Amino acid sequence: MTLQLPKLIGHRGVKDIAPENTIESIKSAINFGLNWVEIDVKISKDQKPFLLHDDTLDRTTSGKGSPLEFKYKEIIKLNAGKWFDKKYRNVHPPSLESVLSLCLNNKVGVNIELKPNKGFEQLNVKAVSEIVKKFNMDYYFSSFDWKSVILIKKLNKNFNVGVLIDKFKNFSDLEKIVAQCCKYNFFSCSFNIELINEKVVSICKNKGIHVGVYSTQNIEINEAFHLWRIGVDTIFIDNPKNYKRIIKDI
Repeated sequence: MTLQLPKLIGHRGVKDIAPENTIESIKSAINFGLNWVEIDVKISKDQKPFLLHDDTLDRTTSGKGSPLEFKYKEIIKLNAGKWFDKKYRNVHPPSLESVLSLCLNNKVGVNIELKPNKGFEQLNVKAVSEIVKKFNMDYYFSSFDWKSVILIKKLNKNFNVGVLIDKFKNFSDLEKIVAQCCKYNFFSCSFNIELINEKVVSICKNKGIHVGVYSTQNIEINEAFHLWRIGVDTIFIDNPKNYKRIIKDI
């Protein structure tokens, strides 16, 4: 069954409020009343899925190098919050399983973005799917990497899957992308805000594709109202503070 997604999803938890892709960031999203979060998932050397956005540990943890160089028991000892604020010095990279458990207990849906290292797509997808199938909750998979989303859909045709889009040449090119989504039974396309307009929304909606929008910067509430007016379904936000008055009503 196709999911009904909300108008707002917390991005990497809520990454402007607490360190991205951590338990603390997920809890912050929950405390603000968001009922969906987006997370990024990588695998360790021993194929344990955990939360990390980048191809290396360098930016958001005290580690250096590829996560594929370390077992998860080593990764979990890393600091994943001090870079954001020293009060998060005891924060560590969480496992996917621990995050899903937290979200299930709080009735929060999860958008799992697959972030495979090149050449390890199949291992990543298999490891993630093995964890996810333990949980009876709302979730869907997405990625910029077509190989990963095609693989995860082949593993289980009932998985809800979407693609992330940061470029297309023209509207004809977009129509081809949407046709590919229909071919693989993907239910959503999420676009960089710089690409979005009424024509883009129309091309997707005409094929029954759910439309999401993300940005490298927090999407402010006035921008959100405009996006909803032109037909965008879901917006990924980094900071929900200015949305507090409407979160319960949307």
